[in-house]
Amino acid sequence: MAEGWRRDRVGAALRGENPTVLRRLAAGFAVIGDVQFLPGYSVLLVDEPGVERLSDLPRGRRLAFLSDMDRLGEAVERACRRLDPAFRRVNLEILGNKDPFLHAHVWPRFAWEPAEVAGAPVWRYPRDRWSEGRFALGPQHEGVREAIGRELDRLRA
Repeated sequence: MAEGWRRDRVGAALRGENPTVLRRLAAGFAVIGDVQFLPGYSVLLVDEPGVERLSDLPRGRRLAFLSDMDRLGEAVERACRRLDPAFRRVNLEILGNKDPFLHAHVWPRFAWEPAEVAGAPVWRYPRDRWSEGRFALGPQHEGVREAIGRELDRLRA
């Protein structure tokens, strides 16, 4: 994947240049996460450049964003449940501490996770999980990408 889109993920999605986009939703873009140490990790990106926090949106767009987050969360849940019998749940988060644009994290959680992090936020995973090449998004994740995309389509219907 080309790296230039990472500097402006929202703009790249709007231009059709963000390769992680799964689907365009009502108020944002469902994207697959850059790291996949928890297979199916996805993110909802706001579709308005310059929006940094949920409260920056007018109420109607705010509710649409939250509805999109719910839809992506359910799609990840359905896909991961079907792909891995050890699937347990999804965690949904809107943090905004690092990236300067509104986004929501959708983290699938599994029974096979190490005990020391299984009951903790994913941010407690060791730093190597975030940077090791074997966890980077790649062709080996096409199955989970397609499964989440199909579930997003079903939930729209």
